[in-house]
Amino acid sequence: MNDNISKLLGLEDVIVKNVEEINRELHISIELPRRLHGCPSCGTATDRVHDYRLQKVRDCSSFGKRVYLHLRKRRYVCPECGKRFYEKNSFLPRYYHVTQRLILNVIAGFRETVSATHIARENNISVSTAFRYFDLVSYGRCRLPEVLSIDEFKGNACKEKYQCILTDAEHRRILDILPSRKSADLVKFFLRFPRNERLRVKYVVIDMSTLFRNVAEVCFPNAVIVSDRFHVVRQASWALENVRKEEQKRLSSDWRRYCKHSRYLLHKKPEDLKPEEKEKLLIILGLSTRIQHAYELKNDFLEIMNSEDSATAKKRLADWIYNAENAALPEFEACTKALHNWSSSILNSFDCPYSNGYTEGCNNKTKVIKRVCFGVRKFARLRNRILHCAA
Repeated sequence: MNDNISKLLGLEDVIVKNVEEINRELHISIELPRRLHGCPSCGTATDRVHDYRLQKVRDCSSFGKRVYLHLRKRRYVCPECGKRFYEKNSFLPRYYHVTQRLILNVIAGFRETVSATHIARENNISVSTAFRYFDLVSYGRCRLPEVLSIDEFKGNACKEKYQCILTDAEHRRILDILPSRKSADLVKFFLRFPRNERLRVKYVVIDMSTLFRNVAEVCFPNAVIVSDRFHVVRQASWALENVRKEEQKRLSSDWRRYCKHSRYLLHKKPEDLKPEEKEKLLIILGLSTRIQHAYELKNDFLEIMNSEDSATAKKRLADWIYNAENAALPEFEACTKALHNWSSSILNSFDCPYSNGYTEGCNNKTKVIKRVCFGVRKFARLRNRILHCAA
Protein backbone atom coordinates (compact mmCIF):
# COMPACT_ATOMS: atom_id res chain seq x y z
CA MET A 1 0.00 0.00 0.00
CA ASN A 2 2.80 2.36 0.94
CA ASP A 3 4.56 1.57 -2.37
CA ASN A 4 1.43 2.48 -4.33
CA ILE A 5 1.14 5.84 -2.54
CA SER A 6 4.82 6.53 -3.19
CA LYS A 7 4.37 5.77 -6.89
CA LEU A 8 1.28 7.99 -7.02
CA LEU A 9 3.27 10.85 -5.48
CA GLY A 10 6.22 10.21 -7.77
CA LEU A 11 8.49 9.65 -4.76
CA GLU A 12 9.37 5.99 -5.02
CA ASP A 13 12.45 6.22 -2.77
CA VAL A 14 10.56 7.46 0.31
CA ILE A 15 8.42 5.88 3.01
CA VAL A 16 5.01 7.51 3.45
CA LYS A 17 4.07 7.61 7.14
CA ASN A 18 0.83 9.57 7.08
CA VAL A 19 -1.46 11.54 4.76
CA GLU A 20 -4.04 14.01 6.01
CA GLU A 21 -6.08 16.85 4.54
CA ILE A 22 -6.24 20.15 6.41
CA ASN A 23 -8.12 23.14 4.93
CA ARG A 24 -7.97 21.69 1.40
CA GLU A 25 -4.22 21.08 1.77
CA LEU A 26 -2.55 17.67 1.65
CA HIS A 27 0.04 17.17 4.38
CA ILE A 28 2.16 14.07 3.76
CA SER A 29 4.60 12.79 6.35
CA ILE A 30 7.57 11.00 4.79
CA GLU A 31 11.04 9.74 5.60
CA LEU A 32 13.86 8.04 3.73
CA PRO A 33 14.94 4.45 4.42
CA ARG A 34 17.97 4.15 6.65
CA ARG A 35 21.07 3.25 4.65
CA LEU A 36 24.83 3.58 4.61
CA HIS A 37 26.23 7.02 3.79
CA GLY A 38 29.78 8.06 3.11
CA CYS A 39 31.17 10.77 5.39
CA PRO A 40 31.70 13.96 3.35
CA SER A 41 34.84 14.70 5.38
CA CYS A 42 36.78 11.43 5.55
CA GLY A 43 34.71 9.07 3.37
CA THR A 44 33.98 6.49 6.10
CA ALA A 45 30.71 4.58 5.53
CA THR A 46 28.24 4.85 8.39
CA ASP A 47 24.54 4.42 9.20
CA ARG A 48 24.81 5.74 12.75
CA VAL A 49 22.02 8.30 13.39
CA HIS A 50 22.87 11.37 15.44
CA ASP A 51 19.38 12.96 15.54
CA TYR A 52 16.29 13.82 13.49
CA ARG A 53 15.00 17.13 12.15
CA LEU A 54 11.51 17.81 10.76
CA GLN A 55 11.39 19.94 7.60
CA LYS A 56 8.25 21.22 5.86
CA VAL A 57 8.65 21.15 2.07
CA ARG A 58 6.31 22.69 -0.51
CA ASP A 59 5.54 20.34 -3.42
CA CYS A 60 3.58 20.55 -6.68
CA SER A 61 -0.18 20.76 -6.29
CA SER A 62 -2.05 17.48 -6.79
CA PHE A 63 -5.74 16.56 -7.08
CA GLY A 64 -6.65 20.26 -6.96
CA LYS A 65 -5.01 20.69 -3.54
CA ARG A 66 -1.79 22.23 -2.32
CA VAL A 67 0.71 19.65 -1.17
CA TYR A 68 3.20 19.89 1.70
CA LEU A 69 5.73 17.21 2.54
CA HIS A 70 6.82 16.83 6.14
CA LEU A 71 10.24 15.21 5.82
CA ARG A 72 11.76 13.59 8.90
CA LYS A 73 15.44 14.06 8.07
CA ARG A 74 18.21 12.05 9.68
CA ARG A 75 21.55 13.47 10.68
CA TYR A 76 24.26 10.87 10.59
CA VAL A 77 27.49 11.03 12.56
CA CYS A 78 30.83 9.67 11.44
CA PRO A 79 32.41 7.32 14.04
CA GLU A 80 35.91 8.22 12.84
CA CYS A 81 35.98 12.03 12.60
CA GLY A 82 32.73 12.95 14.36
CA LYS A 83 31.38 14.85 11.31
CA ARG A 84 27.59 15.30 11.35
CA PHE A 85 25.76 15.44 8.04
CA TYR A 86 22.25 15.07 6.61
CA GLU A 87 21.20 12.10 4.55
CA LYS A 88 21.05 12.53 0.79
CA ASN A 89 17.81 12.63 -1.20
CA SER A 90 16.93 13.03 -4.87
CA PHE A 91 13.96 15.40 -4.66
CA LEU A 92 15.02 18.25 -2.36
CA PRO A 93 17.84 20.61 -3.45
CA ARG A 94 20.20 21.76 -0.74
CA TYR A 95 19.12 24.90 1.15
CA TYR A 96 15.68 24.82 -0.52
CA HIS A 97 12.27 24.35 1.09
CA VAL A 98 10.57 23.32 -2.17
CA THR A 99 10.97 20.14 -4.16
CA GLN A 100 13.07 19.99 -7.30
CA ARG A 101 10.06 19.13 -9.43
CA LEU A 102 8.23 22.24 -8.21
CA ILE A 103 11.16 24.37 -9.40
CA LEU A 104 11.14 22.56 -12.75
CA ASN A 105 7.38 23.01 -12.99
CA VAL A 106 7.75 26.76 -12.45
CA ILE A 107 10.48 27.00 -15.09
CA ALA A 108 8.36 24.97 -17.52
CA GLY A 109 5.44 27.34 -16.87
CA PHE A 110 7.46 30.20 -18.34
CA ARG A 111 7.36 28.44 -21.72
CA GLU A 112 3.67 29.32 -21.97
CA THR A 113 2.32 32.76 -22.84
CA VAL A 114 1.05 33.44 -19.33
CA SER A 115 2.07 35.95 -16.68
CA ALA A 116 4.44 35.25 -13.80
CA THR A 117 1.53 35.97 -11.44
CA HIS A 118 -0.43 33.09 -12.97
CA ILE A 119 2.57 30.74 -12.71
CA ALA A 120 3.15 31.72 -9.07
CA ARG A 121 -0.51 31.20 -8.18
CA GLU A 122 -0.57 27.77 -9.83
CA ASN A 123 2.50 26.67 -7.87
CA ASN A 124 1.62 28.25 -4.51
CA ILE A 125 4.64 30.57 -4.42
CA SER A 126 5.20 34.32 -4.60
CA VAL A 127 5.85 36.14 -7.89
CA SER A 128 9.36 37.12 -6.78
CA THR A 129 10.12 33.48 -5.99
CA ALA A 130 8.85 32.41 -9.42
CA PHE A 131 11.17 34.95 -11.04
CA ARG A 132 14.07 33.80 -8.87
CA TYR A 133 13.64 30.24 -10.08
CA PHE A 134 13.29 31.34 -13.69
CA ASP A 135 16.44 33.45 -13.44
CA LEU A 136 18.32 30.18 -12.94
CA VAL A 137 17.75 29.58 -16.67
CA SER A 138 20.58 30.83 -18.86
CA TYR A 139 21.10 30.73 -22.62
CA GLY A 140 24.60 31.15 -24.01
CA ARG A 141 25.85 32.66 -27.23
CA CYS A 142 24.57 31.21 -30.49
CA ARG A 143 26.40 30.10 -33.64
CA LEU A 144 25.80 31.93 -36.89
CA PRO A 145 23.68 29.98 -39.42
CA GLU A 146 23.90 30.00 -43.20
CA VAL A 147 20.60 31.90 -43.46
CA LEU A 148 20.42 34.75 -40.95
CA SER A 149 17.21 36.73 -40.44
CA ILE A 150 17.34 40.09 -38.60
CA ASP A 151 14.37 42.10 -37.39
CA GLU A 152 13.39 44.54 -34.67
CA PHE A 153 10.53 44.55 -32.19
CA LYS A 154 9.24 46.96 -29.58
CA GLY A 155 10.39 45.53 -26.26
CA ASN A 156 10.73 48.65 -24.05
CA ALA A 157 13.35 46.93 -21.90
CA CYS A 158 16.28 48.55 -20.08
CA LYS A 159 15.55 52.07 -21.35
CA GLU A 160 15.65 50.94 -25.00
CA LYS A 161 12.43 51.17 -26.99
CA TYR A 162 13.40 48.62 -29.63
CA GLN A 163 15.23 45.32 -29.34
CA CYS A 164 16.59 43.10 -32.11
CA ILE A 165 15.85 39.45 -32.84
CA LEU A 166 18.10 37.06 -34.77
CA THR A 167 16.71 33.85 -36.22
CA ASP A 168 17.80 30.96 -38.40
CA ALA A 169 15.36 31.27 -41.31
CA GLU A 170 16.33 27.88 -42.73
CA HIS A 171 15.78 25.77 -39.60
CA ARG A 172 13.21 28.12 -38.05
CA ARG A 173 14.73 28.75 -34.62
CA ILE A 174 15.58 31.84 -32.59
CA LEU A 175 19.32 32.46 -32.24
CA ASP A 176 19.47 35.42 -29.89
CA ILE A 177 17.81 38.61 -28.67
CA LEU A 178 19.91 41.79 -28.62
CA PRO A 179 19.30 44.74 -26.27
CA SER A 180 19.07 47.40 -29.01
CA ARG A 181 18.81 47.87 -32.76
CA LYS A 182 21.54 50.53 -32.98
CA SER A 183 23.98 49.85 -35.79
CA ALA A 184 27.04 50.29 -33.54
CA ASP A 185 25.70 47.72 -31.07
CA LEU A 186 24.84 45.25 -33.84
CA VAL A 187 28.26 45.57 -35.49
CA LYS A 188 29.98 45.14 -32.12
CA PHE A 189 27.95 41.98 -31.47
CA PHE A 190 28.59 40.37 -34.85
CA LEU A 191 32.30 41.17 -34.84
CA ARG A 192 32.68 39.00 -31.74
CA PHE A 193 32.29 36.00 -34.03
CA PRO A 194 35.40 34.76 -35.85
CA ARG A 195 35.74 36.04 -39.40
CA ASN A 196 35.60 32.55 -40.91
CA GLU A 197 32.26 31.95 -39.16
CA ARG A 198 30.85 35.23 -40.50
CA LEU A 199 32.03 34.37 -44.00
CA ARG A 200 29.96 31.17 -43.91
CA VAL A 201 26.70 33.17 -43.77
CA LYS A 202 25.16 32.82 -47.25
CA TYR A 203 21.98 34.90 -46.90
CA VAL A 204 20.89 37.77 -44.67
CA VAL A 205 17.11 38.28 -44.79
CA ILE A 206 15.87 41.70 -43.63
CA ASP A 207 12.98 44.06 -44.03
CA MET A 208 13.61 47.25 -46.03
CA SER A 209 15.75 48.79 -43.30
CA THR A 210 18.85 50.73 -44.32
CA LEU A 211 20.30 50.17 -40.85
CA PHE A 212 20.20 46.37 -41.15
CA ARG A 213 21.50 46.48 -44.72
CA ASN A 214 24.55 48.53 -43.69
CA VAL A 215 25.28 46.17 -40.81
CA ALA A 216 24.99 43.14 -43.10
CA GLU A 217 27.35 44.65 -45.66
CA VAL A 218 29.98 45.34 -43.00
CA CYS A 219 29.77 42.08 -41.03
CA PHE A 220 28.87 39.52 -43.72
CA PRO A 221 30.79 40.36 -46.92
CA ASN A 222 30.00 37.01 -48.57
CA ALA A 223 26.28 37.06 -47.81
CA VAL A 224 23.51 37.85 -50.27
CA ILE A 225 21.15 40.47 -48.83
CA VAL A 226 17.50 39.52 -49.36
CA SER A 227 14.51 41.81 -48.84
CA ASP A 228 11.53 40.15 -47.22
CA ARG A 229 8.79 39.96 -49.87
CA PHE A 230 5.99 40.90 -47.48
CA HIS A 231 7.66 44.25 -46.81
CA VAL A 232 8.20 44.78 -50.54
CA VAL A 233 4.53 44.20 -51.37
CA ARG A 234 3.57 46.49 -48.52
CA GLN A 235 5.11 49.44 -50.38
CA ALA A 236 2.50 49.17 -53.15
CA SER A 237 -0.27 48.56 -50.60
CA TRP A 238 0.71 51.69 -48.68
CA ALA A 239 0.65 53.74 -51.88
CA LEU A 240 -2.84 52.46 -52.71
CA GLU A 241 -4.00 53.30 -49.17
CA ASN A 242 -2.68 56.85 -49.48
CA VAL A 243 -4.60 57.31 -52.74
CA ARG A 244 -7.80 56.01 -51.13
CA LYS A 245 -7.44 58.32 -48.14
CA GLU A 246 -6.97 61.37 -50.34
CA GLU A 247 -9.85 60.51 -52.64
CA GLN A 248 -12.38 59.71 -49.92
CA LYS A 249 -11.85 63.19 -48.43
CA ARG A 250 -13.73 64.55 -51.46
CA LEU A 251 -16.72 62.25 -50.95
CA SER A 252 -19.84 62.80 -48.87
CA SER A 253 -19.85 61.47 -45.32
CA ASP A 254 -21.92 58.39 -46.27
CA TRP A 255 -19.72 57.45 -49.21
CA ARG A 256 -16.59 58.22 -47.21
CA ARG A 257 -17.76 55.84 -44.49
CA TYR A 258 -18.64 53.18 -47.08
CA CYS A 259 -15.24 53.48 -48.73
CA LYS A 260 -13.39 53.28 -45.42
CA HIS A 261 -15.28 50.24 -44.13
CA SER A 262 -14.76 48.38 -47.42
CA ARG A 263 -11.08 49.22 -47.86
CA TYR A 264 -10.04 45.60 -47.23
CA LEU A 265 -11.51 44.70 -50.64
CA LEU A 266 -8.84 46.81 -52.34
CA HIS A 267 -6.08 44.67 -50.81
CA LYS A 268 -7.69 41.29 -51.33
CA LYS A 269 -6.53 39.23 -54.29
CA PRO A 270 -9.06 39.50 -57.17
CA GLU A 271 -9.32 35.71 -57.46
CA ASP A 272 -10.24 35.45 -53.76
CA LEU A 273 -13.17 37.87 -53.95
CA LYS A 274 -16.69 36.54 -53.47
CA PRO A 275 -19.45 37.64 -55.92
CA GLU A 276 -20.95 40.13 -53.44
CA GLU A 277 -17.46 41.48 -52.67
CA LYS A 278 -16.80 42.04 -56.37
CA GLU A 279 -19.94 44.16 -56.59
CA LYS A 280 -18.84 46.28 -53.62
CA LEU A 281 -15.39 46.66 -55.13
CA LEU A 282 -16.82 47.89 -58.44
CA ILE A 283 -18.74 50.56 -56.52
CA ILE A 284 -15.55 51.75 -54.78
CA LEU A 285 -13.57 51.80 -58.04
CA GLY A 286 -16.37 53.75 -59.71
CA LEU A 287 -16.03 56.54 -57.15
CA SER A 288 -12.62 57.65 -58.42
CA THR A 289 -10.45 57.02 -61.46
CA ARG A 290 -7.36 57.59 -59.28
CA ILE A 291 -8.39 54.76 -56.96
CA GLN A 292 -9.04 52.55 -59.97
CA HIS A 293 -5.63 53.30 -61.47
CA ALA A 294 -3.86 52.74 -58.13
CA TYR A 295 -5.73 49.44 -57.68
CA GLU A 296 -4.56 48.25 -61.10
CA LEU A 297 -0.96 49.18 -60.27
CA LYS A 298 -1.16 47.25 -57.01
CA ASN A 299 -2.49 44.13 -58.76
CA ASP A 300 0.18 44.40 -61.45
CA PHE A 301 2.81 44.54 -58.72
CA LEU A 302 1.41 41.37 -57.13
CA GLU A 303 1.79 39.64 -60.50
CA ILE A 304 5.44 40.70 -60.62
CA MET A 305 6.03 39.18 -57.17
CA ASN A 306 4.80 35.85 -58.58
CA SER A 307 7.62 35.77 -61.17
CA GLU A 308 9.54 32.52 -61.46
CA ASP A 309 13.05 33.99 -61.26
CA SER A 310 14.94 37.25 -60.85
CA ALA A 311 15.63 37.66 -64.58
CA THR A 312 11.92 37.70 -65.42
CA ALA A 313 11.12 39.86 -62.42
CA LYS A 314 13.82 42.41 -63.31
CA LYS A 315 12.26 43.31 -66.67
CA ARG A 316 8.70 43.33 -65.34
CA LEU A 317 9.71 45.43 -62.32
CA ALA A 318 11.41 48.00 -64.55
CA ASP A 319 8.26 48.30 -66.67
CA TRP A 320 6.09 48.65 -63.57
CA ILE A 321 8.26 51.40 -62.10
CA TYR A 322 8.09 53.28 -65.42
CA ASN A 323 4.28 53.02 -65.47
CA ALA A 324 3.98 54.07 -61.81
CA GLU A 325 6.23 57.10 -62.33
CA ASN A 326 4.09 58.23 -65.28
CA ALA A 327 0.72 57.51 -63.66
CA ALA A 328 0.21 61.01 -62.24
CA LEU A 329 -0.14 59.53 -58.76
CA PRO A 330 2.19 61.36 -56.32
CA GLU A 331 1.37 58.80 -53.64
CA PHE A 332 3.44 56.22 -55.57
CA GLU A 333 6.62 58.31 -55.54
CA ALA A 334 7.83 56.90 -52.21
CA CYS A 335 7.09 53.38 -53.47
CA THR A 336 9.06 53.75 -56.71
CA LYS A 337 11.93 55.41 -54.87
CA ALA A 338 12.13 52.49 -52.41
CA LEU A 339 12.05 49.98 -55.27
CA HIS A 340 14.92 51.81 -56.99
CA ASN A 341 17.02 51.83 -53.80
CA TRP A 342 16.32 48.19 -52.96
CA SER A 343 16.14 46.68 -56.44
CA SER A 344 19.10 44.30 -56.01
CA SER A 345 17.95 42.79 -52.69
CA ILE A 346 14.35 42.63 -53.97
CA LEU A 347 15.48 40.64 -57.02
CA ASN A 348 17.52 38.37 -54.74
CA SER A 349 14.27 37.33 -53.05
CA PHE A 350 13.13 35.61 -56.27
CA ASP A 351 16.13 33.27 -56.20
CA CYS A 352 16.14 32.75 -52.42
CA PRO A 353 13.42 30.56 -50.81
CA TYR A 354 13.70 32.20 -47.38
CA SER A 355 11.77 35.05 -45.80
CA ASN A 356 11.17 36.80 -42.48
CA GLY A 357 7.91 34.91 -41.92
CA TYR A 358 9.17 32.86 -38.97
CA THR A 359 10.79 35.95 -37.43
CA GLU A 360 7.57 37.96 -37.67
CA GLY A 361 5.72 35.07 -36.02
CA CYS A 362 8.21 35.17 -33.13
CA ASN A 363 7.61 38.91 -32.81
CA ASN A 364 3.86 38.32 -32.58
CA LYS A 365 4.40 35.81 -29.78
CA THR A 366 6.65 38.32 -28.01
CA LYS A 367 3.82 40.87 -28.16
CA VAL A 368 1.51 38.36 -26.47
CA ILE A 369 4.08 37.71 -23.74
CA LYS A 370 4.49 41.43 -23.14
CA ARG A 371 0.74 41.97 -23.03
CA VAL A 372 -0.01 39.24 -20.50
CA CYS A 373 2.96 40.34 -18.37
CA PHE A 374 2.13 44.07 -18.69
CA GLY A 375 5.69 44.55 -19.99
CA VAL A 376 9.04 43.10 -18.96
CA ARG A 377 11.47 45.75 -17.73
CA LYS A 378 14.66 43.70 -17.37
CA PHE A 379 16.21 42.89 -20.73
CA ALA A 380 17.96 39.72 -19.46
CA ARG A 381 14.62 38.37 -18.26
CA LEU A 382 12.85 39.33 -21.51
CA ARG A 383 15.60 37.63 -23.54
CA ASN A 384 15.41 34.48 -21.42
CA ARG A 385 11.62 34.41 -21.67
CA ILE A 386 11.62 34.67 -25.47
CA LEU A 387 14.36 32.07 -25.92
CA HIS A 388 12.71 29.78 -23.35
CA CYS A 389 9.33 29.95 -25.09
CA ALA A 390 10.99 29.02 -28.39
CA ALA A 391 13.19 26.23 -26.99
